Amino acid sequence: MAALIWLVGGLLLIAAEVLSGDFVLVMLGVAGLFGAGTEALFGEPVLSFVVFTVVSLGLTTVARPVLRRRLGGAHVRDNVAALVGERAVVVARVDEHGGRVKLRGQEWSARTLDATQVLEPGSSVTVMEIAGATAVVWADQ
Repeated sequence: MAALIWLVGGLLLIAAEVLSGDFVLVMLGVAGLFGAGTEALFGEPVLSFVVFTVVSLGLTTVARPVLRRRLGGAHVRDNVAALVGERAVVVARVDEHGGRVKLRGQEWSARTLDATQVLEPGSSVTVMEIAGATAVVWADQ
């Protein structure tokens, strides 16, 4: 009977992970399944609890960080950082002092990264950085 309680508890924790997505409940759920297996094999509640504790601590401290790194993907700090590397089109002459580009359907103030570049309307550029509300761009070849 105790093995069934461990089993149901472990499965409920794994199912609840769908709602949280933080890989904590699934680690506890797997540890609960180990506790259920231990209880079914040995019939010792204290041993089952010890196995649950050791497995849950091991999974949350070792396996969880690895899973989060592997499944988390690249992290973009904010929307502005996501613009770096994007292509834009010059709509008003851009030089070291200013100009305008169309970036993701919106007009942005812009200036060149290289002080010697002067970009005419229609030129394709790459956003190298965002400085305040200004796109710092480099001419595409």
